Amino acid sequence: MAGAALARYAPDGEGGVTRTIWLASYPKSGNTWFRMLVANLSARDGKPLDINDLPERGGIASARGPFDHLTLIDSGLLTHDEIDCLRPRVYEALARGAQDDEYDNPQNIPPVRFVKVHDAYTLTPKGEPLLAGRRGADGVILIVRDPRDVAPSLANHNGLSIDGAIALMNNPRAVYCAKPGRLDTQLRQKLPSWSGYLESWFDQSDVPLHLVRYEDMKADTVGTFRRALDFAGRPTSDEDIRRAVGYADFAELRRQEEDKGFNETPRRPGGLFFRRGEVGAWRDELAPEQARLIEAAHAPMMRRLGYELASEAPLARAG
Repeated sequence: MAGAALARYAPDGEGGVTRTIWLASYPKSGNTWFRMLVANLSARDGKPLDINDLPERGGIASARGPFDHLTLIDSGLLTHDEIDCLRPRVYEALARGAQDDEYDNPQNIPPVRFVKVHDAYTLTPKGEPLLAGRRGADGVILIVRDPRDVAPSLANHNGLSIDGAIALMNNPRAVYCAKPGRLDTQLRQKLPSWSGYLESWFDQSDVPLHLVRYEDMKADTVGTFRRALDFAGRPTSDEDIRRAVGYADFAELRRQEEDKGFNETPRRPGGLFFRRGEVGAWRDELAPEQARLIEAAHAPMMRRLGYELASEAPLARAG
């Protein structure tokens, strides 16, 4: 039934179908900032776009609404595994040009559809890629961040202690949106530890991958953003890129959140989404033992990505 329902959304012919690029990241690694940069490429009235009203929103792959809309099934009646078995069909349909609730007007569809993904690259119980492989997307931009900076940001966003955030990052069986007796707005997402999440994307060969380090985005936002857009096949002028970078500056995003709020701000007094955004802030937010716990669990992946371990840092010369 789901297949028949999805088939009616497929467009006639291949002309004009938007390219789909996954924006994959472990939570709190810079995914939202990247999407703000993309959205501000279309700013034309001399001011940054409203952070709560972005014109180019591919949403998040785990959103429950598009799943229900395209399958014509109430996902609340299905198990997590049953949902996973249908998710590839949803992504295939969207890649073919199906409309979800965010794209009521086909004229608003951008040439490249960037879609946020927090799911690890896993297989369904039927043994096929959860995200439908090359039929679901044309490529993936994998955004990574030093896990020692991820931990305090994750703690702030999820209302955890830093020790609790580290435990989540080190848990190979961690999941999002799968608490018993609760229907989240998103579908279950598997997060097999910080390292396991990244390994799942590095090890897949279904879709081409482009790596973006948060630290490189901070050091050279224009250059890093340009290379990612080139990979995605998004035609963009240098002028538009420079303007988008200025409009999505962290200080501007923080100002808007403080002035008008942000729909992803943690729901508690004093909570902020755009909290610090600094590189290396972990040095004054983590206790030495907390940093050691992260490094002990993720040293191989940290080395692979060029993150220097404090335990291996050269000693300063005396005198």
